[in-house]
Amino acid sequence: MANYIFHAADSRGSADHGWLQSKHTFSFANYFNPERMQFGVLRVLNDDHVAAGQGFGAHPHDNMEIISIPLAGDLEHKDSIGNVKVIRSGDIQVMSAGTGVTHSEYNKNSDRDVKFLQIWVYPNKRNVSPRYDQLSLNPADRVNKFQQILSPNPADEGVWIHQDAWFSLGNFDAGVAQKYTFKGEHTGLYIFNLSGELLVDGYTLQTRDGLAITALQEVTITAKSAAEFLLMEVSMQS
Repeated sequence: MANYIFHAADSRGSADHGWLQSKHTFSFANYFNPERMQFGVLRVLNDDHVAAGQGFGAHPHDNMEIISIPLAGDLEHKDSIGNVKVIRSGDIQVMSAGTGVTHSEYNKNSDRDVKFLQIWVYPNKRNVSPRYDQLSLNPADRVNKFQQILSPNPADEGVWIHQDAWFSLGNFDAGVAQKYTFKGEHTGLYIFNLSGELLVDGYTLQTRDGLAITALQEVTITAKSAAEFLLMEVSMQS
């Protein structure tokens, strides 16, 4: 039988560091909720706003797949494996921390905030060589359809990670309904609504609401208004 867990936007954890405003879907830093530890291998879903010219200083990671999706503005990335990059709205960035990497992320702009999703996924291979990749996405490819932006396969669409996970973006006009078919085995789907109103199997998702679904093979997503959303299909076998 299908299982659903609804996460209202205002039920997320909050952090206010002045220069950083963050909302945490799952337990992170000073926000701890034993019922919000992870969804399968999806460990972190942070909705971050970073003030102009501010950012995260150099800090280490290991054995984690780290994905950044800018929603507005430009984010400058520097790391210990030699990358100095700017990721912009419309891009996706992935870093396999593996045996260990240090990186920093700063708002490249001095006149506006940068808004981005910071996502962590547990890998299915430990102690791999650290790697970095980013890709500019075509927004036309998600209009009234699902645009795959991440998968386990380097030859597939989007970036890839060391895990059975498939991410897709959608930008639907009001009234559009599409059926999403699960791509993996033993996977669940986490829907994060970026804007607008969605209807999913009787659940209404407003802006920044989330819905976790397991024990299904397909689900129909209907836009009640113009809506943008992120689908994260992930292995439930952590």
